[in-house]
Amino acid sequence: MDTKARLFLEEAGRHPLFALYRLITLRGPRRGEACGLRWKEVDLDAGTARIAWQLVQLAGQIHESKPKTDASMRTIALDAETAAILREHKRRQQEERLAVGEAWKETGFVFTQSDGDRLHPQHVSDQFLWLAYLSGLPPIRLHDLRHGAASLTLAAGVEIKVVQETLGHTSSAFTADTYTSVFPQVAISAAANRQHLSNPSRCCRLRASLPAAWLVLWTTSAQATLGTRLPTIAAGSPDVAATCYRRVQV
Repeated sequence: MDTKARLFLEEAGRHPLFALYRLITLRGPRRGEACGLRWKEVDLDAGTARIAWQLVQLAGQIHESKPKTDASMRTIALDAETAAILREHKRRQQEERLAVGEAWKETGFVFTQSDGDRLHPQHVSDQFLWLAYLSGLPPIRLHDLRHGAASLTLAAGVEIKVVQETLGHTSSAFTADTYTSVFPQVAISAAANRQHLSNPSRCCRLRASLPAAWLVLWTTSAQATLGTRLPTIAAGSPDVAATCYRRVQV
């Protein structure tokens, strides 16, 4: 996680919608998709969330609708910490439900107002702007959290097809075109480490020093010859660089 994302989440940690902002920061659902997430579509034990609805605002009114494309209907994976944060969020929501009593609105949404009613998407954006200001970030949009999630995931070496499906893009080509600036970063890391690949005695040290983007590509020396299983990366060429996201098949 980069410094800006960390600073924002540290500030947002005290906000009632912290779990929502963390979800967008790490997994990149759109604002309306996060607002439209229901508990019945979340499996905290399995660590998954099904994106099946979104909340949109038209002329100041909130409307429920299906996501914008068929590709937007998807299941995203939740890391263990995010799942734990969502569990705590659910516990607090149950406390609010008991405190409100009969006035509670049983909408089934994961993220709600204090009385259980649906969130207004613009409120989520307004609160984000305030939190971003408090955390010292330059003026950015809530949607930029989604872009940040994509960049972080790509830089960590996740296959571009997986990133496309996580974001709900219609094609991996669109994802590659949108986040092409991330690929040269991986290429630079590759070039910096390539000089060590021909020396088997540096195997353990290389494994420890490789950036996360390369760890998914590593195979043990018993299964592959050093350097022959790692893809060749051309700095500044997204088409070639994209091959680094293919896991090595042994």
